[in-house]
Amino acid sequence: MERQVYNDKNFQLIIGNLLRYGVWISLAFAALGGVIYLIHHGGELENYSNFVEKDSNLFVVIDSVIEGAIQGRGESVIFFGVILLFLTPVLRILLSLMSFILEKDYLYTVITLVVILIIIISIGFGFSH
Repeated sequence: MERQVYNDKNFQLIIGNLLRYGVWISLAFAALGGVIYLIHHGGELENYSNFVEKDSNLFVVIDSVIEGAIQGRGESVIFFGVILLFLTPVLRILLSLMSFILEKDYLYTVITLVVILIIIISIGFGFSH
């Protein structure tokens, strides 16, 4: 049995496809959510004079979005598409980390780990007040 070797070109192809399909899938969810929202709320008028901030923990927000998307609420499906769009470059960074580890490129492995740490810290402090 032959062992499959992944080189830099293979990883670049995988990363390119991840970014391409990640954006298209996110767009599909957001568009579907928009259609669902307009079907249920298309005739309503929005009142933008009062803004109510819904400040919640990140895990509470993700849980409510997934629950709402399963129930078919349009705004939750749109938000799920936005979350997928945010996760696409994060997955790209994780794939790059795997590529650097397999190539034994320790400098870029450390740099990528620092970027991942910065993302984790900014998400943690951005949503948890």
